[in-house]
Amino acid sequence: MSIRSGVIFLLVCGACGAGESAVAAAGPSVSPTAGATEVVSGTAQAGTGLTDQANAAWEAKDWAQAAKLYEELSKEKDAPPRVWLRLGASLRGLGKYDMALTAFQKATEVGAGAFAEYGKASTYTGMNQTEKAFTALEAAVKQGFSDLAMFTTDPNLQALRGDARFEKLAEQVKRNARPCAYAKENRQLDFWLGEWDVSTTQGGVPAGTSKIELILEDCVVQENWKSLNSPYSGKSYNIYDAALKRWEQYWVDNVGGNIFFHGELSKDGVMDYWTDDIPQSGGAPLRRHLQFIPMGADKVRQFSRGSTDGGKTWNVEYDFTYVRNGKSGS
Repeated sequence: MSIRSGVIFLLVCGACGAGESAVAAAGPSVSPTAGATEVVSGTAQAGTGLTDQANAAWEAKDWAQAAKLYEELSKEKDAPPRVWLRLGASLRGLGKYDMALTAFQKATEVGAGAFAEYGKASTYTGMNQTEKAFTALEAAVKQGFSDLAMFTTDPNLQALRGDARFEKLAEQVKRNARPCAYAKENRQLDFWLGEWDVSTTQGGVPAGTSKIELILEDCVVQENWKSLNSPYSGKSYNIYDAALKRWEQYWVDNVGGNIFFHGELSKDGVMDYWTDDIPQSGGAPLRRHLQFIPMGADKVRQFSRGSTDGGKTWNVEYDFTYVRNGKSGS
C-alpha cells in the first residue's frame, strides 16, 4: 500500500463503526474480525436495513447470523470489499475455512489488498496449512499491512508465532506503519533536530531560539522559531517528497508571511533549498537560496541569500549559527 493509498484508506475508514478495528474474540482461539475491518465503501455505508442487520450481528459476534446476512449482501451488484471481508471472517469464525477462503479471494478481486491476504493467512493457520499461511501473510505485508498490534496479538496467528519468519514479518509491519522513520532520505535533515540558541554568524549577536522536532511518525521535520526581543515567530514544515525525489519546506509566520522552498541534500551534506522567482510589489521577482550547513554535532549554520536578477548575483539576507542548548562553550 502506497502512502497516498494509505491516506485515502484512512479518510474513508473514518466512517467505520466503533470498535471495528479491534480484534474481536469469538472463543479461546477465534478472532474473525482481523482482516475484515479496514476496507470501507459507500455502498456498505448506505444504511440499508440488511446492512444494518449484518453490522449488528457482526458487532454482537453472532458469526452464524453475520455470515448469513453478509452472504445476502454479497449477491448485490458491486458488493464492496468490506462485505466480502466480513463474510470471510464470519465463515472462518464458524470453522468453514474453504468457504472463508473463497470469500477472501473475492475480496482480493474487488480491491481489498493486504486485508484480504491477511484474512487468508489467518484462515490457513486455522487449517494447519502453515506454508500457505506464511505465503499469504508475506503478501499482506508486502502490500503494506501496517497494524502491528493486530499482527502481534491476533489469536488466529498464534500457531505462527515462534517461527523466525513471523518475527521478520513483524519487523516489516513496524516499518510499514512508520515508513519515514526507516527511509534514509527522510533522515537527511536529522542533523538539525534539537533545541538551539541562535546568533548571527558575524558578531555572534543573539537572534532567537528554535526547537526542531520530528512529527507525524517522523515524516515531518518541524521548526519552531521565536525571535529574541521581538514578538516575531514562525514555523516551517520540512518533508522529503519521494515522488518528486526532493525536499520541500513550507515556512509560515505570525504576520501572515509564507515561503515555499524545494531542494536536496548536496554531496557535502548541506541541505540546499531554493524558491522559484517570487513576484515583488514594485520590483523584480525575488529568488531565494537557503542552506542548512552542519558544522559538527552541536552546530548548524543557516545561510539565506536572495537574487533579483535570475540568479546572476546574490545578496545575503541573513546568516545565523545554531548552537545546541548547553553547548555554547564548546
